[in-house]
Parts: sequence; C-alpha cells; structure tokens
Amino acid sequence: MPSGIWKIDRGERIQESTGTCDREEAEQYLIHLLEKMRQRKVYGVREIKTFDQAAARYLVEHKDQPSIRLTALYLDQVMPYLGSLPLTHIDDAALAPYIRDRKAGAVLPDGKVKEGVSNRTINIAIERVIRVLSLACRKWRDEERRPWLDSVPLLTKLEEKKASRKPYPMSWEEQSALFAELPDHLQRMALFKVNTGCREQEVCKLRWDWEIFVPELDTSVFLIPAEFGGRHENSGVKNRDERLVVLNSVAWSIIEKQRGISREWVFPYNGTAMHRMNDSAWKKARVRAAKHWQEQHLRPAHPGFASIRIHDLKHTFGRRLKAAGVTEEDRKSLLGHKNGSVTSHYSGAELGQLIEAANKVSATDSRGPVLTILKRRIG
Repeated sequence: MPSGIWKIDRGERIQESTGTCDREEAEQYLIHLLEKMRQRKVYGVREIKTFDQAAARYLVEHKDQPSIRLTALYLDQVMPYLGSLPLTHIDDAALAPYIRDRKAGAVLPDGKVKEGVSNRTINIAIERVIRVLSLACRKWRDEERRPWLDSVPLLTKLEEKKASRKPYPMSWEEQSALFAELPDHLQRMALFKVNTGCREQEVCKLRWDWEIFVPELDTSVFLIPAEFGGRHENSGVKNRDERLVVLNSVAWSIIEKQRGISREWVFPYNGTAMHRMNDSAWKKARVRAAKHWQEQHLRPAHPGFASIRIHDLKHTFGRRLKAAGVTEEDRKSLLGHKNGSVTSHYSGAELGQLIEAANKVSATDSRGPVLTILKRRIG
C-alpha cells in the first residue's frame, strides 16, 4: 500500500490503482473488477473501451509517424469532448459540441481559449477520430480476441469548398505594399519565399550545409533532404522526396546578403532558426498594408490581400511562373511538387533551364509578367 493507496495485485491479470486510501472502498472496487472479468469469461460480455484508451494506443503504436505530433494535437483537442466516452457512443451528436466550439472560438472545457477555425481544420480532427475508431474495429482485440468496436460509425465531415479560403496570388503592387510593412528579417524571408516557392518551414529552417555550388553555372542551389524535420523532428519534407531549391537572381542576391550571419541557419533570428513566419509581425504588417492600400486607392483592399497568408507567397510564385509561360514540368520542379524525377540527379543543363525559368519572375516591381486576377465586385 505505497503512499497510503490500496492497490490490486493478482499477478499480470489485475494490477492497477483503486484510486482510494480506504480499504473498504478498495475491496468494493476489487469486487466490481472481478465481476467484470467473470462476465467477460462466462457470458462473453465485452470490456468497454473508452476513446482516451484508444487514442493513447494509437499514439504509442504510431509514435514514429512523421505527422504524429500533429495527430496528437488534434486528438488532444477532441479529448475533453470524447475522452471518457465508450467507443460505441462516438457519433455525430458526440462531436457536435466540439464542432460548435471550434467554429465559434469558444472557451474549451479545459479552459483554453481557441479562435474559430475553418471547416478544413475541423475535418482534419474528425479524420483522426475516424482513424482511431477504424483501428479499434479492424485491428485491436481484447483478451478474448474480440474487436474493441464492432463497426466504425459514419461520422459526417463539414463542407469545405464553400467555407475554405481560396489561395490568393498577389499582384506586384500588392507585394510592394505588403513587403514595405514587414520588418527586415521577415521581408528577406518573404522575398526569398516568393522567388523560390519554398514552404514556410523550408525557409525558416534552411541550412547552409544544404547548399550545393554548381561551378558550370557559377551559382548555387539548395537540396533539402527528404528526412528534413520541418517544424518538429521527423515531420518530414512533403512528398517524402528531396526538395531542390533553385535560386533566381533575386533569391541569389538574398542568399549572398545572408552569408556570414550564422554558420548554421540561412535566416537566423536572435541566433537561432525561427519557429514560423506567420507571427504577430506578419499579421500586423498585412493590416497596415491593407489600410494603406485603401487610403491610396480610395477603396478597400481585396479580402484575400487583407488576410494574406504565408502560403500565398508560394501560390504567387506558381501563378507568376504560369503567366510567364513556364512549362508545367518545370513549374512542378520549381515548386517542389512530386513529378517522378529524382531531384538530386539533375544535370547542369537541366539546372540551367530551371534557373532561366525562375528568372522569368525575378522582377521586384511591375516589370514582371502581367498577372491578371479576376475579382468579384465587393459590396
């Protein structure tokens, strides 16, 4: 009876805390536990598993999965709503309070304050729940070799197409307005991103030892390894391939200016790599840019520009490449999309072709390729 708490110990079959210091209560709990075991043995009554048990098993079994940290985050968000429920009780009605609170940005039962999120974000959490329930039905078995769950409930996901925010490629004028409001370190990172199509974490964690000098072209490229961890260790490069980063003239000039600041990171901040670009400085800058745009043009900025996202820089790069007549194959290579090729096997001539294509969008003002964005009238 360590710490004054009575425990049940009958070898490997039963060994757990009763949660009480009172012997009589502990004995009653033992009787209850033995009765449950008897019902399972004699009458075939299945042990009821709760969602928190299933989620815990999932996280342990998939601990080496690249996206396990993100999965843990989503499961943690649904736990106040589903954690204590039996697996058989998880349905649309059980998820409804979670969906309501996440959409409204209400205070969660655990006291955390969350902003309202998109339908897509909520659906990702629902997909994680479905995955856990699927394994409980199809793979996991109790001591009597019975599944934890007889069937997987049909959980309804939210409509995404109407609710999701569409990508917003900036015009050159909008880029100038936004970048003028960014602090220097974030401006350099954003300018690099919009000229390379890199993802946010590929910029934040870009390392000098990934740089490869190409002597026949008198320039460099970066080759991000497939095992790159991103924001968290082992989160991995998207598509699980090496990521070739080609530098046009603007991106190359930024790299040259960054040399000597850090021995490890290309874009260090306070001596280390940034966790994300989408911080308060970015959000405040886009508010100021939208305000100045309205003052200058006497009309509100487009909602897409007023809420411009970090990932929109990548979309901007892709749209500009297309407007400049760059082939789809070269666009895929420049954007790091999976196209069946092995990026580390590019020849000098192929790299030269990609650099030439990237330089078609290397202007920093209206001299670049015209990108017309069809916009509906607002208001």
